Amino acid sequence: ITLVAPIFVAEDAKPTFFVANRAHHADVGGMTPGSMPLATSVIQEGIRIPPIKLIRGGQLDTDLWELILANVRTPTERRGDLEAQLAANRIGERRLQEMADKYGIAEMEASMQALCAYSSRMMRACLREIPDGRYTHADFLDNDGITDAPVEIRVAIEIKGDEAVVDFSGTAGQVRGSVNAIYAITLSAVFYTFRCIAGVAVPSNAGCMEPLRVIAPVGSVVNAKFPAAVAGGNVETSQRIVDVLLGALAQACPKRIPAASCGSMNNLTVGGYDAERGRDFTYYETIAGGMGARPDRDGIDAIHTHMTNTMNTPIEAIETTYPMQVERYAIRRGTGGTGKFRGGDGVVRSLRLLTDAEVTILSERRTRGPYGLQGGEAGEPGRNALRRKSEERPLAGKVSVSAHAGDVVQIETPGGGGYGQKKA
Repeated sequence: ITLVAPIFVAEDAKPTFFVANRAHHADVGGMTPGSMPLATSVIQEGIRIPPIKLIRGGQLDTDLWELILANVRTPTERRGDLEAQLAANRIGERRLQEMADKYGIAEMEASMQALCAYSSRMMRACLREIPDGRYTHADFLDNDGITDAPVEIRVAIEIKGDEAVVDFSGTAGQVRGSVNAIYAITLSAVFYTFRCIAGVAVPSNAGCMEPLRVIAPVGSVVNAKFPAAVAGGNVETSQRIVDVLLGALAQACPKRIPAASCGSMNNLTVGGYDAERGRDFTYYETIAGGMGARPDRDGIDAIHTHMTNTMNTPIEAIETTYPMQVERYAIRRGTGGTGKFRGGDGVVRSLRLLTDAEVTILSERRTRGPYGLQGGEAGEPGRNALRRKSEERPLAGKVSVSAHAGDVVQIETPGGGGYGQKKA
């Protein structure tokens, strides 16, 4: 959920600035707890909130507030999250007002424009270092969660001087399942990838995108149309878009591009009724995997990469907040791809449920491991399982199941790809 606030400086009739923040909410309604169901329409994924005023005349619209909270499973938590977002925007407003008082509007606007122009120049300088040419790559999502058919994502990056065209023509059309990405997600993945190769010294702003043109065919899985289901596009397809972009750029500047990383956020949601605490609960976590090996060193074990940067949830936090016990949390040794430099290893996370619950997993790289580069081997694919008493049954990469108290849900995440040929 994104909250945007206008900033009025002095007696201006129109906003001088805007502040915004976006927060992940563990549940926004929909078919299953955690709001990441095996949906075929965005309508099934939770409450849809169009641009609408939450604050009117400085006062909270309590009717709208309560309408939102009435459509989620854990309203107390969501209330706290929304209040935190409102507070963050107020702090942003206060600090911008302080800057305006100190420096004046004209100097602030000139500085913002200069910063964007600086980022554009730095991005153009980066592009000039890449040989002119057309570089292509394709990779696949395992499936869309509804059928088993792989979903192809294809890109051609054309570098010409200090500009680039990123063309996703030839990518699969939007699908029935939830792995459809909207255009903003695709732009974000492109932004992220090119800023990575440009370096951390480049300020993160719209100037980075000025030399880039992105073509994403409308109705494709990288530019889906309403009413496509899109939850997986945000958390999974975004990762594959980055893999495809890096695969293409590896042909142009191989000494700067790592092998493919885990390639999945390994989303796990669990929800139900916690009788001990007398309330509904929704647990949501993204689980780390292996980083791809780099041209000069091994990949990192058990780390989030690319379009995800969350920390792990401590075992103590899980067990004191939810009706679950962590049975195992370990590095999944030997899952990184071999090579001159090995890919990072994935992790194993095993959770024992202490109550009946609905479990949803939205994960990728379960049929194809993350690719290696320059002769390095692919990382090992991940796997999911549900253990009931002494019987363990595999779970699909994208699945919703009704689990019982005593069941153990186990997520084993992929290792990263290796880099370079391993010496005999």
